[in-house]
Amino acid sequence: MLPARLPLLALLLLSLPAANAEAETALFSRDGYRTNLYRSPTPDQLPGATIVDTASLQTLIKQTPAPVLIDVYRRQWLQGRFIEDQPHANLPGSHWLANTGDGDLTPEWQGYFARHLYRLTAGNLTHPVVFYCRSDCWLSWNAVKRAANLGYTSVYWYRDGLDAWEAASLPVAPAQPEPFQ
Repeated sequence: MLPARLPLLALLLLSLPAANAEAETALFSRDGYRTNLYRSPTPDQLPGATIVDTASLQTLIKQTPAPVLIDVYRRQWLQGRFIEDQPHANLPGSHWLANTGDGDLTPEWQGYFARHLYRLTAGNLTHPVVFYCRSDCWLSWNAVKRAANLGYTSVYWYRDGLDAWEAASLPVAPAQPEPFQ
């Protein structure tokens, strides 16, 4: 009886690598955006963006024109409005485009992202824009990729985000998401 089961067991084991490969690809959408496990190690490069650390960002902020700082940290969204479940702070002068770093955006959320980005840069696709979230967070990686796909050419990724800023004992400011309009 055992030999009859052995081929079935072998077939099941052979199917495991395919299942693991399928799970790997499920981390990204067809368009290449990260769709889950957002808080996990991020790559140390991103085509279409310049990665900045805290010291580089401080220098960049002093330049003219100053970059637009965009926080993409998530905020609970319920029945057409943001729900403040806990206070959030970001880098002073930042604009919080909550939830726009998600891997799959509906047309409404894509519009929210594009509309505010256009407004904040006065429609100038060469205006410097810095995206951030937390350290080891794919939300800002997605937002950088999304901005580059919209044609923005001076895109920066503050990869270690708010965590690095706070670790450097730099000031933060209370934050509210930009209105969803």
